Amino acid sequence: MGNFTARVRREPRYIDLGLCTACGICANYCPVIIGDAYNENLALTKGPHRDYVQAVPASFYIDPAACLYLNHETCQICVSACQAKAINFYEQEETVDLEVGAVILAPGFGRISEEVLSTYGYGRLADVVTGMEFERLTSASGPTMGKIIRPSDGQHAHRIAFLQCIGSRDVSCGNGYCSSVCCMYAVKEAVVAKEHDPDIEISIFYMDMRTQGKEFDYARLRAKEKGVRFVRSRVAGVQENGNALEISYVNEAGKHLKESFDMVVLPEGLESPGDAQSLARAAGIDLNHYHFCSTGSFVPLQTTRPGIFVSGAFQGPKDVPESVTDASGAAALAAEALKMVRGSRVESKEYPAEIDIGQAPRIGVFVCSCGTNVGGVVDVKAVADYAASLDDVVFADMNLFSCAQNTQEAITEKISENRLNRVVVAACTPRTHEPLFQETLKNAGLNPCLFEMANIRDHCSWVHAAVPAEATEKSKDLVRMAVAKARRLEPLPEQKLPVTHKAALVIGGGMAGMTAALSIAGQGFDCFLVEESGELGGNLRHIRFMLSGEDPRKILQDTEERVRSNPHIHVYTNSSVEDVSGYVGNFVASIRTPEGHENLEHGVIVVATGGKPYEPKQYLYGKSTQVVTQGELEERLSDSDEAKRINNVVMIQCVGSRGQDLPYCSKICCGQAVKNALKILELNPSANITVLYRDMRTYGFMEDYYQLAREKGVIFVHFDKESPPEVTEKGGRIQVEFVDKILDERVILEPDLLAISVGIVPSRVEALSKILKIPLTGDGFFLEAHPKLRPVEFTVDGVYLCGLAHGPKPISESIVQATAAAGKACIPLAKGYVTVDPIVSSIDPDSCIGCGICESLCPYAAIKMIKVGKKKKAETISASCKGCGICAAHCPTLAIYMGGFTNEQILSQIRAFGEEL
Repeated sequence: MGNFTARVRREPRYIDLGLCTACGICANYCPVIIGDAYNENLALTKGPHRDYVQAVPASFYIDPAACLYLNHETCQICVSACQAKAINFYEQEETVDLEVGAVILAPGFGRISEEVLSTYGYGRLADVVTGMEFERLTSASGPTMGKIIRPSDGQHAHRIAFLQCIGSRDVSCGNGYCSSVCCMYAVKEAVVAKEHDPDIEISIFYMDMRTQGKEFDYARLRAKEKGVRFVRSRVAGVQENGNALEISYVNEAGKHLKESFDMVVLPEGLESPGDAQSLARAAGIDLNHYHFCSTGSFVPLQTTRPGIFVSGAFQGPKDVPESVTDASGAAALAAEALKMVRGSRVESKEYPAEIDIGQAPRIGVFVCSCGTNVGGVVDVKAVADYAASLDDVVFADMNLFSCAQNTQEAITEKISENRLNRVVVAACTPRTHEPLFQETLKNAGLNPCLFEMANIRDHCSWVHAAVPAEATEKSKDLVRMAVAKARRLEPLPEQKLPVTHKAALVIGGGMAGMTAALSIAGQGFDCFLVEESGELGGNLRHIRFMLSGEDPRKILQDTEERVRSNPHIHVYTNSSVEDVSGYVGNFVASIRTPEGHENLEHGVIVVATGGKPYEPKQYLYGKSTQVVTQGELEERLSDSDEAKRINNVVMIQCVGSRGQDLPYCSKICCGQAVKNALKILELNPSANITVLYRDMRTYGFMEDYYQLAREKGVIFVHFDKESPPEVTEKGGRIQVEFVDKILDERVILEPDLLAISVGIVPSRVEALSKILKIPLTGDGFFLEAHPKLRPVEFTVDGVYLCGLAHGPKPISESIVQATAAAGKACIPLAKGYVTVDPIVSSIDPDSCIGCGICESLCPYAAIKMIKVGKKKKAETISASCKGCGICAAHCPTLAIYMGGFTNEQILSQIRAFGEEL
């Protein structure tokens, strides 16, 4: 580990992704696709050349095998058509040798072959589309501007069928695994389609509805409330019947049915990358039997070659939050490998000196079409012309995509040419794009706080799509208000605060907490590991065996030894956190230990407080010795002699979960049931096992074990939430009664043992939530800053999240999340400083009367009272302040103002809104 020579062949893309605005003009003019029904958007074209120029997020790419110029040196129409000048056919292939200390493999996933899709009429029936193609149809920037119409005739689609498990859970095409994401993205697309047209009829045909992610079941329930129909069945094929598409299926009662639809959507699964085998040979790593990267349950980001790590869907099918978490985790492992050379190749970006903005405002306004996202509803030119008429606006323009690199460069040039000292961009949400435009201002020599953004996408084009004229007028209102505020913007200094305590506090000593501590220590920083109980290991102490065959007890023993022997890790058991003060880079925690209280100084915090099994009250648990939880059954199975005496077992899934005491899915229960069933059959092959389930959620590669269990004779019987099994006791023996839908009869079994699968509940963390000022979900788990963009961070800077504290998940996912949290936590420790947004509160000491209202109301403990002579005054702790403005809103003397949101700036916006009323 630490010495690699990576030979990289850089193939020409011919399209500069930095310049490409994904406008689609090149695709429209390409002569290879002339005559196609849907040549407006190649994601929807049919025919042998449909992949010539394909849409990908924010760019297009050229297929060298189909391009006329690359094969015959003719054409180049796309070059002259491209307004962004992003196409260059003279780019040459080159090979580069890179000397590196670690490698991260993130090639993503492949596409299900058209041969598999053709089973359902794809390529033959024009109105059969993939999930990706349907997503483009529902997009406001798509070829139909969000209208759900049939590719065959352009008519509105009234009835749509989604067919699940396309290219997944299908041994006939070699993909026995579950792709994990298809059910959820089908639900999402169905809901979006219903939002576009509430009267549209949507049916989702599925085998098991695997919405097992955090709060994903809530989305499924919302879809059902909106009228999306869920049908448990696997459709065998699609046939054309006049202008309709006819599907045949068998329902749960065994009845053969036929239905007709206007469109059929195939939410195809995730395939391993097409070049996975060649990549594996080049990297010297192993693949699993599906050609995904081979990893272990306890080392899920490490390939079979030391120093080479993996992230994203190449490790296995997964969704966006898990892929983002993987990326942070893999980066943390690479940082461990490179800690001795940290900072040795760092290049700091140099910005031009800030321009003196002078006295009079010179405002530039840039109005964005965002393709058709805004321009398809709002009259962008009219808005730009209106902006040009406003006082102090010396330049106004409209852009196709303001966030594109070439547009950013153009804005920089216009700032210089027109001597602009304030900039307004009317486009999409500042939540994602404001930092980008502020960076543009810095590149032009302007203070980034001289920027204001009007969100005419979310507030106008999206919500008023049916009334374009009104949306345009509202856009003018928002631009006028933004210009009014921009007149009063002033430069604000960026604050840098030193990290004084280069150590971390990890709260919780389970597998996630120990993993985080080891990663932080592996990156060269001290770590305080605080565990409330008397021993490390958490829930892993109760696991006896794994589906994958690994020995969890050996792993736990090795991990605990590594933790206790690491000089950077200081372990506190039988201890708890009672108070935390300070801010990122400068925290002080007061912990209670068996010896008394101790103060720990640290710069960051990782919350890994874990969870615990739900305590069931159903099915005679605690009243009959024949009823046990899956965890208790696993303990019994560790005694092989006792296990061999178990002959008849019934298992009931979702006990207390998914709408009973717990509204969510715990992700681990189905895998645990399959694991115990296989173990029983290993010890007693003649045992009879029946599993009663609602949805078997053995997602990912767990599906192989589910298939194996069925092959070995385990019987799986589905039941509905409305008609759960009934358990009674007669003559000292339990009876389990349930409905067999295929037989249409009630069945009674008398097992030796009833194993109930219980979910995970959060630990008692309400007090810790208040101490750290970090929020909880309605289910009692911690709420991350953003489920996709910041899955292991809190809104409180310097505090991170992992493991069951975030939500139920299997061990491998907890380990990935812990590694990711450690990687994020080490960033401020490694940099040695943190930057503070200028929007924090500032307090005028002369106006402050020291009443303390602001201190008592601040949700982030970012204000403290200090003594100034004999008087009390409020003072902002800048590193803790999140700029929420609660303090400013409640200050009785108006002594507090927010950077970029002063009273004068806000009032000017309000007055500007009233100008046209």
